[in-house]
Amino acid sequence: MAIIALNNVSKSYASSFLMKKKRAVTNLSLEIDSGEIFGVIGANGAGKSTVIKMIQGFIRPDKGEILIDNKNPFDPVSRLNMGYLPENPYFYSNLTALELLRFSTSASGVPKRLAEQRITSLLKRVDLYSFRKQRLKTFSKGMIQRAGICFALVHDPQVVVLDEPMSGLDPLGRKMVIDLIQNLRIQGKTILFCSHILNDVERICDRVAIMDKGCLKQIFTKQDLGSKTMEEVFLRTIQEKIAC
Repeated sequence: MAIIALNNVSKSYASSFLMKKKRAVTNLSLEIDSGEIFGVIGANGAGKSTVIKMIQGFIRPDKGEILIDNKNPFDPVSRLNMGYLPENPYFYSNLTALELLRFSTSASGVPKRLAEQRITSLLKRVDLYSFRKQRLKTFSKGMIQRAGICFALVHDPQVVVLDEPMSGLDPLGRKMVIDLIQNLRIQGKTILFCSHILNDVERICDRVAIMDKGCLKQIFTKQDLGSKTMEEVFLRTIQEKIAC
């Protein structure tokens, strides 16, 4: 059963002073099933972040329909059970990691006792517990990324949207995030995972959509890949220039 559905979605932006329209996404249709880890890959400008912003309800599509568990993304109820990590998370730098996560649980309506349990568990999981009372302005980029992952997960959402979650992480941090995502799979969470690190996508995703210049080129399953690497499939698919 699809928990995220996009039907013939298109989005354009004004790209210059003359207000000429530039198409960011063109006639995109796809479905993401409940409990699935669905990857989206593509070069810069492929439309990945625009798709995520429309799913989150941050921007409206010019045409087409988006449903999150059969609800419109602009319906606040559709976001109650969703966690989101942007590509470049930004938080108030004078907050501590502990204050940041307490704010997230409070805004999400998580009871205080349960909130403290989740905060402690997640901070330990991403190796930030000993830094929980340090201000975020003292954190490295990788530490901010790990704090952002906690922020996205601390209210225990059923749908998790991760935009370049490995950004700024060292190999140990990347493994930590991959293990965390795989644990979310065991819990039955649905994950939309956007990345340009093809090996990570290949390792953890059930299906992978390839986008180029705003168009969906093809969707692959693990079985489709066979002995090929994700890099080989990506390059071949883009070179074929499947018409939009």
